[in-house]
Amino acid sequence: MGTTGTITGTSRYLKEMNPQVRIVGAQPSEGSRIPGIRKWPEAYLPKIYDASMVDELVLVGQSEAEEMARRMAREEGIFAGISAAGACWVALQLARQLSNATIVFVVCDRGDRYLSTGVFPA
Repeated sequence: MGTTGTITGTSRYLKEMNPQVRIVGAQPSEGSRIPGIRKWPEAYLPKIYDASMVDELVLVGQSEAEEMARRMAREEGIFAGISAAGACWVALQLARQLSNATIVFVVCDRGDRYLSTGVFPA
C-alpha cells in the first residue's frame, strides 16, 4: 500500500460516491521486497492511513509481481513497475473470484525504474 495516501484518498472519494464499493489493498507477502508497497507494522502506519476505508488486504509475492510486470509489458504494452504489477496481480485474483464486477487498480509506478534490477531482461 505504499505511503497509503492513494488508497486512503481514493477509497474515501469512491465510498462517498457509492458506499458499496470494496477497496482492496496489496501488501507484499512475508520475505518479499516489492518497492512501492509495504507491509506496515501497526506502530509505523502513516497518520494519513484510515483502516476503515480498506475492506481487505491481499498478499502478493515478489515473483508474482515481477512476472506480472513482464506480462503487462509484453501483453498489454503497459511498462509498469513492480508495485503496480503487484496491484494488477491482486486485481486478477479478485477477477477470478468475482462475477459481474468492475475491478480497477492503480498503476502507481513506471517500469523504467527497474531496468537495472533484472526484472526486465534484454
